[in-house]
Amino acid sequence: MAFKQTLFRLLYRIGFTPWDGHPVAAQLQKLVEELPAGNAIDLGCGTGDASIYLAQHGWTVTGVDYVDRPLDAARAKAAAAKAQVNFVKADVTKLSHEGVGDNFHLIVDNGCLHNLSDGDRVHYVREVSAVAAPHARLLITAFLPGGRFGVRGVEPAEMQRRFSAGWTLLSSGREGQLDEEQTPTNYYLYERENP
Repeated sequence: MAFKQTLFRLLYRIGFTPWDGHPVAAQLQKLVEELPAGNAIDLGCGTGDASIYLAQHGWTVTGVDYVDRPLDAARAKAAAAKAQVNFVKADVTKLSHEGVGDNFHLIVDNGCLHNLSDGDRVHYVREVSAVAAPHARLLITAFLPGGRFGVRGVEPAEMQRRFSAGWTLLSSGREGQLDEEQTPTNYYLYERENP
């Protein structure tokens, strides 16, 4: 994980952030229309677009990233939008030990898991499960393998395998709002089973 943290710090420093500036994922918009507002956590929140969107729709939001520069930008964007978001520097593979809270009703990942190593993915699933409320929804948007240089991506079969214990897949499919022109992107919507 240390290499990725250093890489993302460097990419933000030089201003190479092709993951920024995309519209809010269509599946997130749809989910927000369907669910009553509650506590949400945005994993790998970057400059905060999804976090701000959720806050503007009544959610109590914690945005998590491990790089300071995007968190600073997210705080500024949230202030300009008059949106209340708790942006926290934390590692998604250590959420239960980082003081981000727990009992989240909605967990959002717009391109975090798909960039993690196999070992970090194991820890990610454990930590997401630890901070989820019973019946929480988990929305993951992830590139498929073979797209953008430097992003591993994740296959649907791997998603099924990694989330088979403790989570029920409600729906999945293409997410065209993010980077479809260069990298096919899927969404996966899960519900937490009672632990």
